[in-house]
This record gives sequence, C-alpha cells and structure tokens, in this order.
Amino acid sequence: MDLTLDEFAASVGSDGPVTIAGTSTRGGAVAGVEVVSAPAGIVRVDAAEMIVECGAGTPVDDVLGELATVGQTVAVPAGGTIGGALAVGRSDVTRLGHGPMRDVLLQTNYVSAAGKVTKAGGPTVKNVSGFDLCRLMVGSHGTLGFLGDVILRTRPLPPVSRWFTSDRPPAELLVELFRPVSILWDGTTSWVRLDGDPGDVDEAVTRVGLVGCDGPPEFPGPYRWSLPPDDLEARLAESQAGRFLAEIGVGVVRHSEPPPARAVPEAIRSLHERIKTNFDPTGRLNPGRSATSAATSAATSA
Repeated sequence: MDLTLDEFAASVGSDGPVTIAGTSTRGGAVAGVEVVSAPAGIVRVDAAEMIVECGAGTPVDDVLGELATVGQTVAVPAGGTIGGALAVGRSDVTRLGHGPMRDVLLQTNYVSAAGKVTKAGGPTVKNVSGFDLCRLMVGSHGTLGFLGDVILRTRPLPPVSRWFTSDRPPAELLVELFRPVSILWDGTTSWVRLDGDPGDVDEAVTRVGLVGCDGPPEFPGPYRWSLPPDDLEARLAESQAGRFLAEIGVGVVRHSEPPPARAVPEAIRSLHERIKTNFDPTGRLNPGRSATSAATSAATSA
C-alpha cells in the first residue's frame, strides 16, 4: 500500500474536524474540512481462501481486474474506491443473487475518532468473535471511523452471465427461476440476469420464455426508494410505468421522483445518536453527515 496504517492514522489525528475522500464518485469530502485519503494498493489475493486484501483507497476497477486473472470477483459496484463503496454501502443490481454489501467485508483496520488504528472482524468467518463492527461500518458514511485496509470476501466468476427480458409478472419469475442474480421491473417489462452453467441458463430461458438482451435499462432518475420487498408491486401501483426501476426481491427502487416522506421513530433515532456519540463523541469525522441516516444505512446496507 502507498501509506502505512500508522501514517494514515497520523493524518487523521485525534482532534479537529476531518473528512475523507477518494475519487469523489459517491459524494466525496465534506466541504471546508481537512481532507485525508486512505491507503491504496492490493496487498494480496488468496484465491484458495477466496479473499482479497487491499487498502480502502484502492480503485474498485483495479481490484476487479486483478481478481479476474484468477477467475474471481467481488460483489462491489464498479467505479470509485473500495472504501467509498463500503462507506456508502449501496449494492448494485446484483444484490438479489450476491447479497448486501455488508456481507462482503470480512475484516478492516479503521482509524477511530481518537486517531487510533482499530481492528474489526477477521480474515475468515470462523475467526470472528465479539461485536460485528464490520457490518456497522458498511454504510456508515465514515461517521464511525475511516476505513484503512480491508479484507473482502470474493466469489467465482460464472461461466456465463446473460441478461434477458420478459413481459411476465416479476413475482412469477422470482418463483420459477433458480437463483436469479437480478430481476428488474419498470411496471411493464422485466429484466433478468442469469449466471451459471451455459446448459442450465439455456434450460431456464426455454422453460420460462425469456428473450435475450444486451443488458438492463438505464436508471430512470436519481432517487432511490426503499420499500418492503413482498409488497413492492402494490406500493408502486400509482407510479407511472417507465418512471421507476424496481429490484424485485430486494425492495430498492430507482425512481424519477423523490420518495414519500417517512418519519424515523424516536427510539431508532435515539439509538443511532448514541451509537454515533460512542464512536465519535465530538463529531469530528465527516461532520455534518446525519448520524441517523448513516446508522440507518449501516443497519440496512441497501
């Protein structure tokens, strides 16, 4: 890595407001605050253990390219840095098949608000004990600590990965298809991604009646809704077809309109504030970011 963890911790320090930024792909630094950068560089790829270790400032595309040479990948959205993707905690459209972002992070050495390097998690699931701080860090927007280095869970690259369309109801596709990686729906058309053995994919296509396509459509707007997955179609009944793209089985909706206002219960808000205060008593890490929204993201990692 281009920085040691001790050098990174020294740059964060122990007092005064500080923010962290990589390539600013997912929001970037807080304006008007001292900016630090996380270590970058791939430390090791252990194909047998299916893990990769790297600095949080490493570009995601560099990690994906290195893993591809050993026939593996990692369920992190392309673009930006690894640390930025984990800090925001938003999975891409493969969450249905690959799981949420919080499942990717096995171990991290992060810098606390006190300027100290702190370890969370372990290199393998069986080695982890105590509180699962890794899941809390994912989606916390850097308000609980700045990720320094990480160990991520990898997965095999599939023999084939193909997209299809269908005019059948998405709920039917979810039931009839075996482990689809993604099912997207815009109110009239469904897009399906299937990974796996070519023969298995061809069988599913014939049985369900799918039509091949180049890939999913573009997102219809900048807004991101979160709805109950089992009630998704009913909740979107009043939305005009084509103005949203829903992730079936997940509950995430990319929409052209802002989400309906939703109040956070006081008990949840209070819990999130206490968590933030325990990790960062003076509010020096990424100041101004909402503790409630950050802790909510950490809990759900949408």
